Amino acid sequence: MLSNAEVVYRDIDSSPALSEVIEKKIQKLHRFSDSIMHSRVVIDTPHKHKHKGKLFRASIELGMKGSPITVSHDDPSVHVAVRDAFLAVEQKLKKEESKRKV
Repeated sequence: MLSNAEVVYRDIDSSPALSEVIEKKIQKLHRFSDSIMHSRVVIDTPHKHKHKGKLFRASIELGMKGSPITVSHDDPSVHVAVRDAFLAVEQKLKKEESKRKV
């Protein structure tokens, strides 16, 4: 894992397989930008929702030169929550990088 990346599991058991997927996705983000100083991924279960059942939340925080990028996504599947959160942060990162190059 990158020395500046942190993966935190709250209220759920850590998963080596999921941690490996997260590590690969973080490394992919570094290909889009060299401005990432640190990254943190938090996997947790939000407080109980009466109508939605059990949800997982993947939150990603990227410490950037300039302003940080923060994204979170909720889903009944932890893997889908991670995938969608990384897709959203990737889009934001690409948008920020295109602004910097202009």
